[in-house]
Amino acid sequence: MPHSLVMLIVWLLPIVSCQPSSFIDLGGKDSNRSSVRFLVVGDWGGVPYKPYTTSIETATAKEMARVAEQMGADFILALGDNFYYKGVTSLQDPRFQETFESVYTANSLNIPWYVIAGNHDHAGNVLAQIQYSQVSKRWNFPYYYYELNARIPQTDSKLTILMLDTVMLCGNSDDFSDQQPRGPLNAALANRQLEWLKDRMARSKADFLLVAGHYPVWSISEHGPTHCLVKYVRPLLQKYKANVYLCGHDHNLQYLTESGIGYVVSGAGNFMDPDTRHRNHIPKGSLKFFTGKASTMGGFAHIEITKKQMTITFLEAKGSSLYKVVLPKRDSDLHRPDSV
Repeated sequence: MPHSLVMLIVWLLPIVSCQPSSFIDLGGKDSNRSSVRFLVVGDWGGVPYKPYTTSIETATAKEMARVAEQMGADFILALGDNFYYKGVTSLQDPRFQETFESVYTANSLNIPWYVIAGNHDHAGNVLAQIQYSQVSKRWNFPYYYYELNARIPQTDSKLTILMLDTVMLCGNSDDFSDQQPRGPLNAALANRQLEWLKDRMARSKADFLLVAGHYPVWSISEHGPTHCLVKYVRPLLQKYKANVYLCGHDHNLQYLTESGIGYVVSGAGNFMDPDTRHRNHIPKGSLKFFTGKASTMGGFAHIEITKKQMTITFLEAKGSSLYKVVLPKRDSDLHRPDSV
């Protein structure tokens, strides 16, 4: 879908209050559609030496292009660790070209990318990634955390995606020593983001409410559950009946479910990790799907949302669909005029 068909309206509010909200206009030439479709990929950011990509990144990019063409994609959620291993240094950093623009070249991927930062990005200059939104026609990173809203075409159903900076919220982590996030660098900024999240979730009457971050709430792999998110974000997902939490960080594909909420780990854009060391650290019976096999050559998720349901499909870079789940829209009681 051409970028010109997608209107991005951003209200830049003072940094001390709340953060940008965007409306995604999915109208245009394809007037027969009645769904929103998008790809979810995390941890896709190449390497800082030639050829600046991995074989998994290039294979996954090729399959993303095929799936976007055949199954449809209006936009892409890029869930952090966009540039390994220390982000970018400045707006002029060649990695924007070497690891992003020169890799995802297919016409079907020339659609808006909505970006958040991961722990490796925070080792560099995240502000430069935000500023790159003014350079690239498809790179959209308006602030560290922000809100996306869309109407499902030809229906009265609405979609909201709340994009989080889980590093700002919980702190950075050392991947090489398997550490949990060490606590926020700035407690005031972390609390401000958490209050923003509470406010947006409490106000939401969207039929589909998704929350996305880099760190997982639940994961069976190397990094495991993120204690900070289990403590602060999981209760909000449950209280406000979010449909799904989306993330990366662990380099594989996972689907877990707890209390009616789906947890998607899509961190297979650049590396694959079969580690399952935290399989006993998640709610009993919550794991429904996992793959970290190197033979898949990477992977990602495709999501399609219609008037009444959401379909999540996990795909490997080798071209196969690995797992599919269908979720209903949120409880209709949330949409009554007197609901909170």
